[in-house]
Amino acid sequence: MKTSMAYVVAIFFALFSLCVYATDPGSLQDFCVATKNPNDAVFVNGLFCKDPALAVAEDFFLPRFNKPGVIKSPVGSVVTQANVAQIAGLNTLGISMARIDYAPYGLNPPHTHPRATEILVVLEGTLHVGFVTSNPDNKLFTKVLQKGDVFVFPEGLIHFQFNVGKTPAVALAALSSQNPGVITIANAVFGSKAPISDDVLAKAFQVDKKVVDYLQSQFWMDN
Repeated sequence: MKTSMAYVVAIFFALFSLCVYATDPGSLQDFCVATKNPNDAVFVNGLFCKDPALAVAEDFFLPRFNKPGVIKSPVGSVVTQANVAQIAGLNTLGISMARIDYAPYGLNPPHTHPRATEILVVLEGTLHVGFVTSNPDNKLFTKVLQKGDVFVFPEGLIHFQFNVGKTPAVALAALSSQNPGVITIANAVFGSKAPISDDVLAKAFQVDKKVVDYLQSQFWMDN
């Protein structure tokens, strides 16, 4: 009996291992449309790899990440990226960083990272941070962070950071993707190109179309 049970367990784990290896790789961009025409095959899921013999130290280097970003956004914050677009050597490594600078009472507005979990550490200032769980609960987890505190935002969930202090604040974030992506909720909903129908948004938000039209007329800039 013990032999039979051990055999069944071995079969189970063998099948489970096959399932694990058969899963698709995580997406590294918004989409990757299949093509049957090799002449159309310009993009890959990620970026093409340089011949390792041609790699140089600069491929793994980004200077002056300690330099504060210039805040131009009306929300009062700026994000400086350190992902595969800035550091070519991050390709396939599944990790990246970002520096966030906040003006007094500056906000990194509600947004999501569709391909990454984020872990954030406060270097200077006091931040009110939080994230909201998925439907149907939509539970808010929130915390006020001081210098040296760390907080985690799970992959894909809407989250934010707000500088509640009278002085500038700085935070560093690590993300579990070379290209985590970002969807700023207000920008995506009211600043899409082309605009989402105001009939759709008025019904979704249960407001008058004039409110939607006003929001769509605003200048939505990337943070």
